[in-house]
Amino acid sequence: MTEPKRLPLERWGRDLLAAIQARADRSRVGRGAFEFLMFGLKQGWACLFGGVMVALLFLSAQFWPHDFPVARYDFLVVAALAVQVAMLAFRLESLAEARVILLFHIVGTVMEVFKTWAGSWEYPEPSLLRIAGVPLFSGFMYASVGSYIARIMRIFDIRFTRYPPPWATWLLAAGIYANFFLNHWLPDLRLGLFAFTALLFWKSWFWFTPDRKERGMPVLLGFLLVGLFIWFAENIGTYSRAWIYPSQHDGWTPVSIAKLGSWYLLMIISWVLVSLVFEPEKRTRTVLQPAQ
Repeated sequence: MTEPKRLPLERWGRDLLAAIQARADRSRVGRGAFEFLMFGLKQGWACLFGGVMVALLFLSAQFWPHDFPVARYDFLVVAALAVQVAMLAFRLESLAEARVILLFHIVGTVMEVFKTWAGSWEYPEPSLLRIAGVPLFSGFMYASVGSYIARIMRIFDIRFTRYPPPWATWLLAAGIYANFFLNHWLPDLRLGLFAFTALLFWKSWFWFTPDRKERGMPVLLGFLLVGLFIWFAENIGTYSRAWIYPSQHDGWTPVSIAKLGSWYLLMIISWVLVSLVFEPEKRTRTVLQPAQ
């Protein structure tokens, strides 16, 4: 897949970091600190779309005039579209990645329509740009997860060892998605899905490059950590009353930590959708030990 070309600003940033790296290489502590800095910077850069969306939710909740003729939700739809177009125009995403993100939007919106109908959560503010009571900006919140995963694959040059067969990951993702709907009428199968996830990925590792050395992490741990950060972002979203749970009608309360399980399973769906572009089973690394 052809990656987006780098902008002059990106090239300038890379040159600046190269200069800092040269100074950091003068000591072992400096090298470690620089690698940690690069890990944080790359994570932040990968979170660009999601970070902008969370900032828009929070700032619009604080400063949007209640009597403004344009609804806050409608503004968020237009703003999210503008951000997406800008990322393509400035070559921060490829067209292939954008197509996967569109698929995220569709998959997420379908689930949002069902879950709001079932009373799992609601969108308390009025708007025009909505489907069956669901504002269209909600799909962009799912798309931001897809954007993060797609960008992190490139930015960290991620490779894998012992990646499971793709057909098995698609079967797992289909089961997770179906359970999000069917558990309103049938027994919740998430414990079985957790077990299936562990069975598929318990030997799988991914390898990423914060600076010059590859570092390894179990895939299951990576899913959990990303799910945890999504849970933090969801707390910001509900605090801004972009959407609310039944327990938050009378005032904001933290989202239950039990929701982390749902986000963990959603990560599996997200990962499988991104695999349409990046084909992780082909991004293999044969050496099982960390690079020296």
